[in-house]
Amino acid sequence: MTTLRPRSRDSACGGKGRRGGTEGACQMSGAGPGGRTGRKEALGADNVDEIGFALEQAYVGRRRCHWQYIAEGGRLWTRVSGRGNTDDEAWFLPVTVLGKAEGIVVLGINRAYGKNSLSKNLMKTLSKAVDALKSDKKVRTIIIRSEVPGIFCVGADLKERAKMHSSEVGPFVSKIRAVINDIANLPVPTIAAIDGLALGGGLELALACDVRVAASSAKMGLVETKLAIIPGGGGTQRLPRAIGMSLAKELIFSARVLDGQEAKAVGLVSHVLEQNQEGDAAYRKALDLAREFLPQGPVAVRVAKLAINQGMEVDLVTGLAIEEACYAQTIPTKDRLEGLLAFKEKRPPRYKGE
Repeated sequence: MTTLRPRSRDSACGGKGRRGGTEGACQMSGAGPGGRTGRKEALGADNVDEIGFALEQAYVGRRRCHWQYIAEGGRLWTRVSGRGNTDDEAWFLPVTVLGKAEGIVVLGINRAYGKNSLSKNLMKTLSKAVDALKSDKKVRTIIIRSEVPGIFCVGADLKERAKMHSSEVGPFVSKIRAVINDIANLPVPTIAAIDGLALGGGLELALACDVRVAASSAKMGLVETKLAIIPGGGGTQRLPRAIGMSLAKELIFSARVLDGQEAKAVGLVSHVLEQNQEGDAAYRKALDLAREFLPQGPVAVRVAKLAINQGMEVDLVTGLAIEEACYAQTIPTKDRLEGLLAFKEKRPPRYKGE
């Protein structure tokens, strides 16, 4: 396993902390995100890329360190920074990479104190992670999940919102909407693994993903009308597109919360699973789906997503023209020729995304 240690961070994460922390106080360990053990076995994969795999918070005296996702040289890395020991900073956004060859990336949200609510800091970090993934050709599928048991995301941080001046609210909601739009526009398949509560902006985050899977015990709904506001992260537009206009209006007008089975019945999620003892049934299903996507041609999957997304916003004739243009992008690829050759030779294709 690869062990990463912080560089040039001695005052915050090692060396001479307030209680004389050691150099390894902020290193990655084998416990997995949030200190969970056995994650490698739970994933059912032996080729786990340990970079960004086992992220843990570390404490040196009264200082807290947390890991953040960054992109460097086209690869996925993590870095550590010291923060003050305040409840609002008690979160981190780990990124798990399953196998360099596979290219499954897991964005795990962990802001337990705020039930993964969308604070300014969380949105800033999530935005950076999404920006880094946009142009990474090695990424094949992205899963968004929570590292907080029983919680996916409860939406906006209302305590933080209450402290905002009215002039700050609109721009911040616009920022949330922009980040969620960026997730929706990611070129590769995205899967939301809903193993717990997904309310307001949390459900809007899931709606931006291509596929949603949920545990039967999960609860989800756009509940903003209870607060005399409306969904502002795309919910009024994406929910009707997912389940139909009439039912979407009913759910938004009533601020109704659905469980996993009800969400499956109305088409809000594609799969519903009985929750397991580890509390990650939806995540495991998301991994299974991601592995189903992997053998397919990477270029084909990307342009198929583009054709579907753009075609759904126009009339059928225009949509068919979009499909034709997207199909044309696959014709000159090496992967298309490899697919034909593999079929002729009766072997699995070896696609390279070229």
